[in-house]
Amino acid sequence: HHRPDLNHTYTAPRTTTERTLASVWGDILGITTIGIHDNFFALGGHSLLATQVTSRLRQQLGIDVPVRTLFTSPTPATLAAAMRELATADEAPLVPVDRADGSLPLSFAQQRLWFLDQLTPGSAEYLVPFGLHVRGELNAGALGTAFTALVARHEILRTRFVTDDSGRPSQIVEAPWSVTPVVHDVRAVATPADRERTAQEIMGAEARRPFELDGGRLLRVDLVRVAEDDQYLLVTLHHIVSDGWSSGILARELRELYAAALAEREVSLPELPVQYADFAVWQRDRLTGEFLDEQLTYWRERLTGVPVLELPTDHVRPPEREGAAGDTVHFTLPAEVAEQLRSTAGRQGASLFMALLSLFQVVLARYGRQDDIAVGTPIAGRNRAETEDLIGFFVNTLVMRTDLSGDPTFAELINRVKDTALGAYDHQDLPFERLVDELAPNRDLSRNPLFQTLFVFQNTPDGDTWSLPGLDVEQVGVGGQDAKFDLQLTAAESGGEVLAALEYRTDLFDRARIERMAGHLSTLAASVAATPDAHLSELNMLTVRERQEILVDWNGKTGPYPDTATIHQLIEDRVTTDPDNVALTHGNEQWTYTQLNNRANQLA
Repeated sequence: HHRPDLNHTYTAPRTTTERTLASVWGDILGITTIGIHDNFFALGGHSLLATQVTSRLRQQLGIDVPVRTLFTSPTPATLAAAMRELATADEAPLVPVDRADGSLPLSFAQQRLWFLDQLTPGSAEYLVPFGLHVRGELNAGALGTAFTALVARHEILRTRFVTDDSGRPSQIVEAPWSVTPVVHDVRAVATPADRERTAQEIMGAEARRPFELDGGRLLRVDLVRVAEDDQYLLVTLHHIVSDGWSSGILARELRELYAAALAEREVSLPELPVQYADFAVWQRDRLTGEFLDEQLTYWRERLTGVPVLELPTDHVRPPEREGAAGDTVHFTLPAEVAEQLRSTAGRQGASLFMALLSLFQVVLARYGRQDDIAVGTPIAGRNRAETEDLIGFFVNTLVMRTDLSGDPTFAELINRVKDTALGAYDHQDLPFERLVDELAPNRDLSRNPLFQTLFVFQNTPDGDTWSLPGLDVEQVGVGGQDAKFDLQLTAAESGGEVLAALEYRTDLFDRARIERMAGHLSTLAASVAATPDAHLSELNMLTVRERQEILVDWNGKTGPYPDTATIHQLIEDRVTTDPDNVALTHGNEQWTYTQLNNRANQLA
């Protein structure tokens, strides 16, 4: 890529630090030339890539640069000046550890999933399936060779999670094993429609088939052949060995490994400096003493007393949330609306992620009728350059708690969200599992602790989409997945638009309610785009149809009215004709016309 037109004269980096910054930014953003006055976020940077920048700078210059600093100093010139004031990081290196005794500790995130597996054995809640529709002649043998090489390369894919005599978990890395895709041949099924339906049923069943954590094989590959040159590929992992970032690594490396297997050539992939178990040891050693206390203090101050979000539901909340079925409503924000949101955020020194999070919190505040809104959001958890190419469970969850009181303008709200987000990024090293133990030790099994809604903003780097040489590959959804939260908004940029999806628990909400909420999000986004400086109370989220229904249809009824009668006479007439019909409802109470008339007479 070349530099976008940033409306200023290009100035080449002059100092060593500026040249390093330009090199790091260019590598991460895929831009060949970076000037010292180029703005990282105007070039296409965002929060996830900002974390990558800080990890590379720590590795190359030995300086720990907070993500907040990149937001406040977003050009090589200003960031180089800010970095001169930062002390050199004094942090233990992430290096390979001795494997002599065989067993190694779990990371904090892994330990939580291990505990949940002990609590509900056989649960499919934390399975991670990837469904691919592959058109063309797929070589199953080369595919098996590619996955076998992937397992050999990443220790986490051949790790067993075992429990010692005292009940404590540990992980043991096993020798590489051979992966053979399980082939399901449905070509003999009578009609194309029946073949498609059968293929989807097989994929759904395999995507929900649980793993045994102590088995050492937490990766499955299923191939469903629909025709000679048409098939579905299902790759299923357990979340304890994978995360969202890992899917990009898996896609990228599988493409190279499959191509190498087809051509019978050597694989061209960089050597991995460490493995996931090394990270788990490093994380446990690091999260102690003053560093732990400082992280805990920040989050304790931010989240103590965080309220439960009470969204209106269509069904009574069950006593336990495990295994809740999910469904998804998709919608799109047009390119012109997305550009206005990006521009509004940019004027506040914020990102599109922060603008979309602000939108989501406004809708939740109106639905829940509260001004204190906490939303969870995942972060890659890879703030060490050594972990960027590792498959594994690094993702951490940050709690974004925002105060919407005082009827601020939307621009002011973005500033509040920005401040919350930057503080969270600066304190992202505390695992969410440790935070829950600290702040929510007494769990309500019907809800997620600390937050009940999640916002995911997906930024897939170029080259991390699923593809295989000589084949047409399209990622497809796999049905029957459990919903982990009451409500989850996922958004991604595509061709200037924002593609969005609302995933919800079907045991709480009807689809019609979530479709209405998607309409409210879209309408609110358009209202913000048209009037970004408006106060929250002035922003509209009612769709055109709803405004017509509420303001006109429900209030424009006309009919004959006996203008000589009084209201109480009309009610007494109804007592005569319909004495037992319900006249009034309040909460759980109902009064018939007879009861209402008797109460009115007593009051009179």
